[in-house]
Amino acid sequence: QLQLVESGGGLVQPGGSLRLSCAASGFTLDYYAIGWFRQAPGKEREGVSCISTSGARTNYADFVKGRFTISRDNAKNTVYLQMNSLKPEDTAVYYCAAFYGSCTRTVYDYWGQGTQVTVSS
Repeated sequence: QLQLVESGGGLVQPGGSLRLSCAASGFTLDYYAIGWFRQAPGKEREGVSCISTSGARTNYADFVKGRFTISRDNAKNTVYLQMNSLKPEDTAVYYCAAFYGSCTRTVYDYWGQGTQVTVSS
């Protein structure tokens, strides 16, 4: 079965950290740029970060710059999102998506099921 599986979400206090993982099953991530997205209740989905196929290029939404870091380990077929200095407004379901070739593509090839991140004291 070809799928992306996110993990690593949970409940964390403001200022805390979490590391999300996005693992591919049934296919290799080598040829895919990977994006992280999030959706909070009652809000539209928004892009968080994206990483190129090689990992050489990354981009971040302004609201996470300096706090989140995206990385990938193609040998493990996994992409990570390290989230530091978390804020209550970071609470959302986080999804990863695979885009063949580039982060500039607007149509995804694979979409994960999501992992809940809750930032609360």
